Amino acid sequence: MNSMLGAVPIDGQNCRFEVWAPRADKVEVRITAPREQKILLERDALGYHRGVAAGVGPGAQYVYRLDGGPERPDPASRFQPHGVHGPSEVVGSEFPWSDKSWSGIPLEQYIHYELHVGTFTAEGTLDAASAKLGHLQSLGITAVELMPIGQFPGARNWGYDGAQLFAAHQSYGGPNGLRRFVDACHQRGIAVVLDVVYNHLGPEGNYLAEFGPYFTNRYHTPWGQAVNFDGPESDEVRRFFIENALYWVTECHIDALRLDAIHAIVDPSARPFLEDLGIAVHDRARELKRNIYLIPESDRNDSRFVTERAQGGIGLDAQWSDDFHHSVH
Repeated sequence: MNSMLGAVPIDGQNCRFEVWAPRADKVEVRITAPREQKILLERDALGYHRGVAAGVGPGAQYVYRLDGGPERPDPASRFQPHGVHGPSEVVGSEFPWSDKSWSGIPLEQYIHYELHVGTFTAEGTLDAASAKLGHLQSLGITAVELMPIGQFPGARNWGYDGAQLFAAHQSYGGPNGLRRFVDACHQRGIAVVLDVVYNHLGPEGNYLAEFGPYFTNRYHTPWGQAVNFDGPESDEVRRFFIENALYWVTECHIDALRLDAIHAIVDPSARPFLEDLGIAVHDRARELKRNIYLIPESDRNDSRFVTERAQGGIGLDAQWSDDFHHSVH
């Protein structure tokens, strides 16, 4: 991955756009605010459309139009200030982090607190949740696990029907609200786990299928079509989800990802998506010199997911055991 999907500010005065739309001959980006302009992106052989817009920086809002069709938000949008159907907003990577010395904590020291941002406080925001970190610390919590925050319809939701997976939900505080929360946790020595959903997307605001073959009819999940992790053009689908994981751990300093219901990820490939994901995230952890973990949820009670790759396993770090909690019930 030599470039990043989505809108990436460069040199403070321009913005680079990249979107995968292999079925489209032409993709146009329309900057809607603060000053309207249109840019026709250049298509490559794999169906990536790229271009640079001058005078566009953080705070600018934009939409894509494929072959003259309806305007759509960016599949890799970092912020959806007006909800799942509205324009996307350019977000910069600059943030006044104060966790420069933070490298994470060993996984065996994780004591999780699963936190739903929308109901944890009366305000339902990440900033309000930050004010209660002292209470969590007094309980002995060492890792706060945020339930999914990718942009979903409405203001309150469990988060498992997200539509824009890169965009921290606007009612929770958006990307900078998330960064402030993570920074505050790290100041107290608390790790942050983010629940991510790579087995399906929600129905409302999910425009991925208009952009490319992200889904397949070969398999079905309890939520409908399965994600295309092993069929034609699945390399680029894998890239999208792997880049999502790298975004969270790199630009938002997330310490671990809880992978929702991996038993609903159908992928009989010789090297499955989850293995590729583990390789990419662990490589990034070494680059960043941080402890970063992948914790899949599975009801299969299968040790292969946490067995090292050298021993024939997938090489993830721990397992959220559905089998155990079903037995308890």
